[in-house]
Amino acid sequence: MNSPVVPQSANDARAALHETLQRQRRSARWHALEYLFWCLPVLAYFLFPGNYLLLSQIAITSLFALSLDLIFGYAGIISLGHAAFFGVGAYTVGLLGLRGMGDPLTGLLLAALFAAVLGFLSSFLVLRGSDLARLMVTLGVALMLYELANKFTRITGGVDGIPGIEIKPILGLFEFDMYGRVGYVYAVVVLFVLFWIARRIVHSPFGQSLRGIQMNAQRMPALGVPVHRRLVAVYTLGAAYAGVAGAVLAQTNQFVSLSVLGFENSADLLLILILGGTGRLYGGLIGAIVFIVAKHLLSDINPQYWQFWLGLALVLLVMFARGGILGTAAQWLRARRQRTQQRSQEGAA
Repeated sequence: MNSPVVPQSANDARAALHETLQRQRRSARWHALEYLFWCLPVLAYFLFPGNYLLLSQIAITSLFALSLDLIFGYAGIISLGHAAFFGVGAYTVGLLGLRGMGDPLTGLLLAALFAAVLGFLSSFLVLRGSDLARLMVTLGVALMLYELANKFTRITGGVDGIPGIEIKPILGLFEFDMYGRVGYVYAVVVLFVLFWIARRIVHSPFGQSLRGIQMNAQRMPALGVPVHRRLVAVYTLGAAYAGVAGAVLAQTNQFVSLSVLGFENSADLLLILILGGTGRLYGGLIGAIVFIVAKHLLSDINPQYWQFWLGLALVLLVMFARGGILGTAAQWLRARRQRTQQRSQEGAA
């Protein structure tokens, strides 16, 4: 009995699908460089014992950048008001602490919840327009929250903020110390757990659909993808992540000020993500490390004009490395691999 003839186009489609699935499985695996990267926070703990507060700031900013990368790098939703969710998380912890509810894990959960609710409600406004409209809406939401926090001084403390937040020991065992040692370990653990979750999400079918929406949102409904619901979901998730980052900041500093809701916070975050590279998860982390370390060093060298040198470095990066640090490194490695393959093929010929 003769076997049915399979069209060549069908075979090609199966081969392409198989190759795509294999590529996704390979990208979902943890690579050696990733293990090496996560050894760096451990080494930093021992190598820089006098800089735990700075290291905590890097970890918190990395988580904040990760939250924006989920909505901008993977879903293409640009935002200039992401500090709104960060501030909601910080003020949630501050207000809980004033009422004697200073358990760190409870604060994280409630901060994520309130920030997610704000993200869910605002997403219906943000997702209605184009990129320019989204910039204006997100900026408007953040500015409104800033003014509300400034006006209701009885609740938020206004320009004085909320000092002396009472934070209980983590799990009843680890108390936040004045040197920032426990705070740094806590911030890194929270960052790693949420990064691991985000990594699972972006490599899942949900994450792949976000990639498709970013590339061509008009075609995705034909594949059965509910575009609007996916965008609402990822925007809500990114808001929750930002809320957790704000909560960790308030818990480690035991102080909340209006600056957490400020425009500068959102603008710096966007610069950090562009600096590291969007849509790569690690781009935001690397961007946060480079940005904060450069800011710290330049402000020590030249306190008056450090912003000029930092701005110049960012302009040069955008001009000559548009994919950010991580994107440029990936392009260089890809080009090098292709040259190596060409040489091997020429040698075999």
